[in-house]
Amino acid sequence: MIGTGLFAVVSLCALAAPTLAKGKDAGVDMVATSWYAGYHATDVPLSSISWDKYTHMAFFVATTTDDSAQLSTDMSNGTLLPEFVSLAHKHDVKAGISIGGWTGSIWFSSFTDSAANRTRFVNSVTDFVQKYKLDYVDFDWEYPNRQGVGCNTINANDTANFLAFLQELRQTKVGKKLIISAATSLFPWNDATGAPMTDAKPFADVFDFIEIMNYDVWGPWSASVGPNAPINDSCAAPANQQGSAVAAVKAWTAAGMPTSKIVLGVPAYGHSFYVAPSNAFVANSTTTLAAYPPFNNSLAPHGDAWSGDDLLPTTDVCGNAVGIGGTFAFRGMVEGGFLTAAGDPASGILSRFDDCSQTPYVYNASDGTMISYDNAQSFRAKGNFIKQNKLRGFSMFETGGDFNNVLLDSILEATGMK
Repeated sequence: MIGTGLFAVVSLCALAAPTLAKGKDAGVDMVATSWYAGYHATDVPLSSISWDKYTHMAFFVATTTDDSAQLSTDMSNGTLLPEFVSLAHKHDVKAGISIGGWTGSIWFSSFTDSAANRTRFVNSVTDFVQKYKLDYVDFDWEYPNRQGVGCNTINANDTANFLAFLQELRQTKVGKKLIISAATSLFPWNDATGAPMTDAKPFADVFDFIEIMNYDVWGPWSASVGPNAPINDSCAAPANQQGSAVAAVKAWTAAGMPTSKIVLGVPAYGHSFYVAPSNAFVANSTTTLAAYPPFNNSLAPHGDAWSGDDLLPTTDVCGNAVGIGGTFAFRGMVEGGFLTAAGDPASGILSRFDDCSQTPYVYNASDGTMISYDNAQSFRAKGNFIKQNKLRGFSMFETGGDFNNVLLDSILEATGMK
């Protein structure tokens, strides 16, 4: 999940905003949630949120520190938390806090590596929940027993220790009433062998739901341009099968996570690439875009104002140099002239919709910028996937990335929650 330094997140229980329809799986209510990035509050004030379209919302983000008794909201404008909770409750929306993120997960392993540290972390979380009158906690550990950003503490027993922590949290007075969720990787977390765990049933017992982060599957780190958030890739060539919603749900349910506890993470952003005209089109065409074209990373386009690319050069939390990210929020694509206010390709912008991944691409032939992203059509397809597979709902990263609710309204309608 992207954000300030590329963060990530989680959320739920059984209550939903009264204006949204209930799900049909096991009598539980559907989840319509997103992560609100406090660091973008200047552009997206809390008052601008369409609260009545959501059932839950997580404030993004509280990061780990070198002290398991302390969480920090310094990078996310945490002074807004009281107003965030107040407005959420005013609209019957469950208010949560996302803990972690891409650059905020450095100390998770240390927080959970001993009984004493787990208890300190439990107390830190419950104190935070009580202080801000929160309804849920959304854990975004990226990722147990994997290096993540590059300087995370890491332990072969991370996943088992995380479970022990969650079980202890669930047994506290606060935890028994708390909605607990987690943003997860496409495939189950690594066990002590370094392979995806095969038994997620104990996690299903402590989580109200998980949010599978089905995005960043392809990006500037890839060998070619590919779908940021594919629904399916089994219909693609073997070399282009990097992961998808279909593969992720199959893996998590095989490990024992019920579909009624799976929320699909959906992105309100895309990745850009420099693609030469000689590579952008199918043979003998100057209008039909090619699938999976090669790109030139040395000519990477700068992303929108939120990407941070205009602030380069800089370093990440590990002290490593940060390269051009090239990310565009959906709203940034409108503001940048790639899309109209209705979310359609702007004049002079070529487009392609990939039937396998069910995601779109746009291309500006004048400067070679190609963007793999999500639009109303792909969000509708994701909503249909959620409904057909009886998933719990969706979680969008991030709240402010949409434009005039083009994406949100599309997925709400498709899931039957509008």
